[in-house]
Amino acid sequence: MSSFRPSDRFGIQRVLLPSGVLPQQADQLDPALPIAEDELLIEVESLNIDSASFHQISTVCGGDLLKIEKHIVDLVKRRGKHHNPVTGSGGMLIGRVTAVGPAFPVREKPVQVGDRIATLVSLSLTPLEIRKVKRIHPKVDRVDIEGHAILFASGLFSLLPSDLPESLALAVLDVAGAPAQTRRLVQANQTVVVIGGGGKSGVLCLYEAKKSLGVTTIAIDYSDAGIDRLKTLPFVDQVIQADARNAVEVMKKVSDATQGQMADLVINVANLPETEMSSVLSCKRGGAVYFFSMATSFTRAALGAEGVGADVDLRIGNGYTSGHAQLALDLIRESKILRKLFTDVYCS
Repeated sequence: MSSFRPSDRFGIQRVLLPSGVLPQQADQLDPALPIAEDELLIEVESLNIDSASFHQISTVCGGDLLKIEKHIVDLVKRRGKHHNPVTGSGGMLIGRVTAVGPAFPVREKPVQVGDRIATLVSLSLTPLEIRKVKRIHPKVDRVDIEGHAILFASGLFSLLPSDLPESLALAVLDVAGAPAQTRRLVQANQTVVVIGGGGKSGVLCLYEAKKSLGVTTIAIDYSDAGIDRLKTLPFVDQVIQADARNAVEVMKKVSDATQGQMADLVINVANLPETEMSSVLSCKRGGAVYFFSMATSFTRAALGAEGVGADVDLRIGNGYTSGHAQLALDLIRESKILRKLFTDVYCS
């Protein structure tokens, strides 16, 4: 590559509309070459679409794969990134590094041409161009493509591990922030409720929570498949089948399961909107609710809690925690049960 754009750590120069905002806030990015002096160029192999986003797209398209493909291609062409305007979320990707700008911070983030990486920043801020959609995997929210993406100097990534299958590593890294935050939040002898517990982030959160002394884990899921999976897991103490959009139903079932004590910590990883009040009402006074779901509305959560007089600590999920990728991969390495579940359900 004969020339480079000037360095721009946050990628602000790639914002087309509106000017003066960060890439995640932008309506449109410029994914064109050349890269900047401090950027990485990635030949993309697969997009792992955020669960809430893929569910919304699939619903709008009636589950038709050709319509889903067109929707995704049109979205990326229009915005220069995969940023769902309905959910506000994106996902992450895997691919091979094809160029490293001379000013990219390789001392802090060792990488070289030819490395296969998974990005740990959202597709909602990642410049992306799709040349071709090769295959859609609707059961695992993955889209195999030909195309390129740009990673800024501030961007995070993980080298794909050599000891785990690619599809397994991708499934785990997609939700790596959730178990890392769970480790920070859970305290000994707590009752922890995970809403959306049957999904991949939910299962990892339940496993990590149960590692703390005296913790009782309660998983809430809606689908029969999710409930069946949860009932086989030794680190899940109780399983509740309920629609998390029905706050009163969930509150009653959690009350029954806890003899009226409710949860010390509620972790919401559901991929549907309007589950905020189930989380709030499942939590005891002085407890904490952690919203890791990208379908969460802060307005519904905050005003809803205020409206019912719920004195609980509301926390918005941060997909990045120092060391979160290694932590999540290590959970899969240490647990044969987790590895089998992820392999059977999320690798295709």
